[in-house]
Formats: sequence, C-alpha cells, structure tokens
Amino acid sequence: MSEVAGRMSIQLAMRFLEADYGGRGILLSGVPGVSPAEVVILGCGVSGFNAAKVAVGLGAHVTIIDIDHNKLKYVDDVLHGNVMSMFSNPYMIRRAVSYADVLIGAVLVPGAKAPVLVTEDMVSEMKTGSVIIDVSIDQGGSVETTRITTHNEPTYKVHEVIHYGVPNMPASVPRTSTFALTNATLPYITAIASKGLKKAAEQDASLAAGINLSHGAITHPAVAESFGMKCGSWKKLI
Repeated sequence: MSEVAGRMSIQLAMRFLEADYGGRGILLSGVPGVSPAEVVILGCGVSGFNAAKVAVGLGAHVTIIDIDHNKLKYVDDVLHGNVMSMFSNPYMIRRAVSYADVLIGAVLVPGAKAPVLVTEDMVSEMKTGSVIIDVSIDQGGSVETTRITTHNEPTYKVHEVIHYGVPNMPASVPRTSTFALTNATLPYITAIASKGLKKAAEQDASLAAGINLSHGAITHPAVAESFGMKCGSWKKLI
C-alpha cells in the first residue's frame, strides 16, 4: 500500500498544481525552455522512493530528504543521480520546503506516530498555490498544518498552500490496491491457515513483526509507546 500511495502522491500533485484546482498553474515536467516543477519528498522509505521514481520519470526536479545515508545512496544509485539528496535536519528541511512546488510528506515510523518535520512557519514561506500531499496523515501527518480530509473533499488551503490529507489513499484505486495487497498478504494467510498463527510467526520473523495485539494486550513496542501503554510478548499470549 505504501508503493501505491507513493506513486499516487505524484499523480495527485499533478492534478492540484493545475489552476482549475487553485494550484500554481504549472506542468510538473515543464517543457523545453520552461523549468519543471520542484518536488520535495520527506522520507526515503517505500512511499518516498516510489514517489521519487514517478516524479523523476515525469521530468520533475526532485529533492529527497532522509536521515538514513544508506537509503539516500540507494536512491541515488537506482535513479542514476537524477535526484538531489539531502540529509534531514531542520535547516535543510526549511530550505527545501521554501522552494518546493510540491511537498510530499512520506515519513513513516512503523507502528508509531509520524514525527512533525514541517512547521506552520515553514508552510507560510511556501509559494502561493504550491501543493502538500501528506502521505503520513494515516499516522498523524508530518506537516503541522495538515489534517485529515476525505475523498469527497480532499483539499483545503492554509497560507494559500493546497493541503491534501486523505487517509487510505490507495482506496481511490481499489482494483490496483486489491491485487497488490492480495499478492503481498496471501503467503501469510496461507501460512497461518496451515500452521496456526503461533507456529507460522515463530518460523517467519516478518509475520511476527506484524503482530500488534493479542488477547487484549499490545505486543508491538512502537504501538505501545504511542499510547503510553505496556508491551507484552506475543509468544506468551498466543
């Protein structure tokens, strides 16, 4: 689903940049003699990487920001140097946000609330009609001014900047999302059905890492920390 949301974020940004939607009225790719849009992506995980791939493929000028040097090196290698990478700190984020036509919030801490990296003060310095797509909104959002919106009313403006805060973005493309999710989850479902949850989880660390609750107790450390509650071991509860 992060792959879908990351790719969708650029598709949505293209739409909301159009003047009909109150955007800056610019083409993401530009044309010969006219500069492309500046796309800034916060986070170099699955969503951020997929957003970068699509944006680069469409001809945008892309900046990606993360705290993991290895992820930045990987993106640079895979996309053949067609992105500008920055190590994440408040100064670099403020600098990048100030020139962004499109800002993609793709920061995700599994099981935990997303950190707010872009303040309202930073948003106030953005260009009129620029677009924020906060993919992190499902975990609270990585931009201070974003709030949850709906598929029927997906955007609003703060400081003349368009904000998109729809949770569960992949629901807009249900056919693609259903096939993608089934491809990813069917092996786990088959394992649980044939072995039982405990044995399947003992044999597959990735399945075990996905257990958040068991018998009324939280078993995922990040989830427990987010709610200020104790974390138990799934092995003792299942």
